[in-house]
Amino acid sequence: MGLWLATGWHAPAFAQTSNDSYSAMLTYLDSSAIDGNAMQNTQGVTGVNQATGNGNLQGNLRAFAVGDQAQAMIQAQQHAHAYASNATLYASATISGHAYDNAQGIASINQVSGNNNTQLNGVAAALTKQGIREATDGTLSATVSASAGGQPSSNPHAQAGGTRSVGVDPSAMEGFDGVMQLNQVAGSGNASDNLLLLSAPPSSH
Repeated sequence: MGLWLATGWHAPAFAQTSNDSYSAMLTYLDSSAIDGNAMQNTQGVTGVNQATGNGNLQGNLRAFAVGDQAQAMIQAQQHAHAYASNATLYASATISGHAYDNAQGIASINQVSGNNNTQLNGVAAALTKQGIREATDGTLSATVSASAGGQPSSNPHAQAGGTRSVGVDPSAMEGFDGVMQLNQVAGSGNASDNLLLLSAPPSSH
């Protein structure tokens, strides 16, 4: 079983105008991408946290327990405040190519472009033999809250509308087998999570 952690930044290819310098464009253009053959044929437990922007909080978190009266616990608290004053005008988060093709196991992905977002995945598992002690809702505890805004924007493009998009290309994740947890966010002030709680006794046969 292996554990992978990947973080990255991917600059979008937008045409530069005469009024915008490259450094100025970076204040309102955010793009994150997982592509190529990333995580292809991986096995076991993999985790990716990829973010562009400011004030974003990400997790993954996992807990496993195997044995008599086994217990599993996972807890998390996230609080995002108005850290970034500039609003992202153009934001995108994509997974394409052959990423995660034929991968197996548990894959947890947090991908975000923007500001002041919170993302969490989770996963808790317990497998017991005798005197089954199940994991309750209290055993897997996750609290996610987001608070964004409250600061005047110094970005002249902030109120222009813009576009925000997320997507997974059909060619990605082909043949994946296992548990896939995915949070994709483009924008600001969003809270997203995935929680999976499993507790099962082994078969007596």
